[in-house]
Amino acid sequence: MKNQNQPVASEGYPFIGLFAFVTLVFGLLDWDFLAFVMLALTLFAIYFFRNPERCIPDEEGAVVAPADGKVIFVGQVPEDRYFHAEVTKVSIFMSVFNVHVNRAPAAGKVIDMFYNRGEFFNASLDKASMQNEQGGILLETQGGQRLLFVQIAGLVARRIVTYPVVGDLLERGARYGLIRFGSRVDVYFPSGAEVSAKVGDRTCAGETVLGYLR
Repeated sequence: MKNQNQPVASEGYPFIGLFAFVTLVFGLLDWDFLAFVMLALTLFAIYFFRNPERCIPDEEGAVVAPADGKVIFVGQVPEDRYFHAEVTKVSIFMSVFNVHVNRAPAAGKVIDMFYNRGEFFNASLDKASMQNEQGGILLETQGGQRLLFVQIAGLVARRIVTYPVVGDLLERGARYGLIRFGSRVDVYFPSGAEVSAKVGDRTCAGETVLGYLR
């Protein structure tokens, strides 16, 4: 899959290249203020699409955060697509200043995926989980437990990128996609899981433990 090693996600290359080219043109024309503005945009694009290495925990059953950001919801919700039961959902909101490369919360096999077109409400709102454009992955661990994680577009985010296909094997903490320009990721834990995340927690994708599959 893409973006496993390079320091800047490949989805950012067109933006960085365009901004850098316009910066050069304005500089050659001696339009100093506009050149400065475009240089700032170039640097922000590099910063936004940064793809840092992470230290993945090896604790048995650990479920790590799929996104950098802030936990805005932890609680029981009905999940009728796959679990058909009340399960625990953890929602992580990403601002435009967070790393936007998403990482697999657990190791396992991709057994199903979905993508729904929808609205672009502010991703911090509760209704975003149901009504916003989104794409989800259902993962089955080696122990047979299932974990659902969903990328959700937001007010500014208009592009969800997901790399795996059904049948792929993911490692815990592996980069699996990104959302451009601020959004959220929801993780649905199966019943019996131990969830340690709390509202207000700051997460680091691939490193912060949200809970455990027992």
